[in-house]
Amino acid sequence: MVLSPLNLFLVDEDPVFRLGLRIWLDQRPEFQVVGEASTAEATLQQLANLQTTATTTATDASIATPSAAVDMVILDLGLGQGEPEQLPGLELCAAIKRQFPQLPVLVLSVGGEAVLRAAAKHMGADGFGERGLPVRELARLIQRIATRPESLADPSQDVSVPEPIEGPIAFLRTSSLQQIAAAMTDIEQQATQRLPYWYRLMLAGKYRELRTARWLVQRILPRSASMPIPPAARETNVASSPASSNWVESAGSAMINTTSPPPVFVGDVRTRVCEAVFRKLQFPLDNRSDIPLEIDILRSDKARELMYTVLRAFESLLDDLQQAQVLPGQLEIRGQELIHDVWKTVTVDFFGRYYTPPVDGLEQPMVLALQQDEGVVQTAILDRIPEVPALLAHLLFQASLDIDGESYVATTPEALRHSQFLLENLLIHIGCAVMQPVLNRFAEVETLKRVLYQRRIISTRDITRFRNELSWRYRWDLWVNEPKTIFESQYRLFVLTPQGIQKHAIYAPRQEELAALSGTQYATTLALEARDAIAPRLRSTLSFIGSGVVFVLTEVVGRGIGLVGRGIVKGIGSVWQDSRFRQRQRDEL
Repeated sequence: MVLSPLNLFLVDEDPVFRLGLRIWLDQRPEFQVVGEASTAEATLQQLANLQTTATTTATDASIATPSAAVDMVILDLGLGQGEPEQLPGLELCAAIKRQFPQLPVLVLSVGGEAVLRAAAKHMGADGFGERGLPVRELARLIQRIATRPESLADPSQDVSVPEPIEGPIAFLRTSSLQQIAAAMTDIEQQATQRLPYWYRLMLAGKYRELRTARWLVQRILPRSASMPIPPAARETNVASSPASSNWVESAGSAMINTTSPPPVFVGDVRTRVCEAVFRKLQFPLDNRSDIPLEIDILRSDKARELMYTVLRAFESLLDDLQQAQVLPGQLEIRGQELIHDVWKTVTVDFFGRYYTPPVDGLEQPMVLALQQDEGVVQTAILDRIPEVPALLAHLLFQASLDIDGESYVATTPEALRHSQFLLENLLIHIGCAVMQPVLNRFAEVETLKRVLYQRRIISTRDITRFRNELSWRYRWDLWVNEPKTIFESQYRLFVLTPQGIQKHAIYAPRQEELAALSGTQYATTLALEARDAIAPRLRSTLSFIGSGVVFVLTEVVGRGIGLVGRGIVKGIGSVWQDSRFRQRQRDEL
């Protein structure tokens, strides 16, 4: 029996996080995202509308329930932290449970402290998890809550509070406040280090959640008259101390005083690189280079969705390689095969395995048609992605990277930045590889044009012009750019910047590729070599001839013209003076 997918509703202020979560969930057949919101008011309104729609369309009104349209709400615990007028996440959870008692609510939080789980359960949440939870564990958590919503679920363990000697409430309050104080102190200590911007934002958000948790504990869990307030739990604690007030801001930004670079542990290499690329995918994806790319035809939201899908597939590949215990030496042999697998996975995930757009009145599975061009895609794009084995070895085994002729340890800033550039270039090229067969086979399908393409590239003429530019780009790359970069010992990368996609060149020894060139490509290198050999001498010769011409014109011709001119002027002056003298003599007579 085929079960219908669970209808999920997402509530989070961060549109990028919602987009990434929606992409992850929509790729799984057991889930379906039916709505999303960024505020408490919009959440309650949309849930009410979905309930009304489900009740109206039901054939039997007696069985219409809120879960007919929405089976679960996934709610951010930190909702409304930067906006005091907005309903906080936990209060919204309570409001949802009051209005829709049978609707399960899963709360996601930056931290996984026991006090936060207890607070979520107190507000009626059916489950609790961390925002950074791997998608597979999140899927299991959602399914566990859907089948057993009566208890607060946790991805790793059940929530249980140890029975204290002096009463559960007193013990929970004291231990919770001590845990919160210890976590806030730990964040303050990290604030004295030099941290990247995205990590500062995460620390600031976690710090605000801890302050909210402390406030909730002090109001939800009553304090007995004989219980003293721990110094670490007073309202005037870390939040108002000078050490913390200079770097935590309530507006959602973080400014951490930096004095020295933070240490990077070996296990953090993959996380640091992938997180950095994920953050940069929030930048505009406009192509600022002079080289046309297949993804240029996509709308901005679709281009970003495609890049997120590629990154997700690449991280899944890393997980599979770790589980398979692949040896470092195998990466050099199977690197291109692995990237080909990522391309196939992304093609299926982005377009859907069973999508059949109508072409010439006939419907055919789109993915099968696209995969027929895998040979062309492999040769034209995937095989040309540089440094794939080095990138995989760095992320999987923390191998050193060769940068500009020098070897750098995996945890150095230079190696992390270089690995980030390689990963960004890989994502962009795989995205282009996904779109290339689409432009070859389905460029004029109206349903795809309306959903995927930019408005400025939607007419037949614009699409034809765009495809011609791509065709000439590949020819020029084959005949000129590729042999030129080989001859210059470089690789051309496409990287993400705040302005958009731009070019970036890195040094790489390519003597073997240079020796293997032939035909037109070899002629291009000979032309470059001849230009390098002739151009300096030709410039020197032209410079010498030019200097001689300037000397003749200025020193010989110029002076001669000057002497003749001065003679003419002098003669004219003498004649004029003689005529004036004779005129005065006649006047005197």
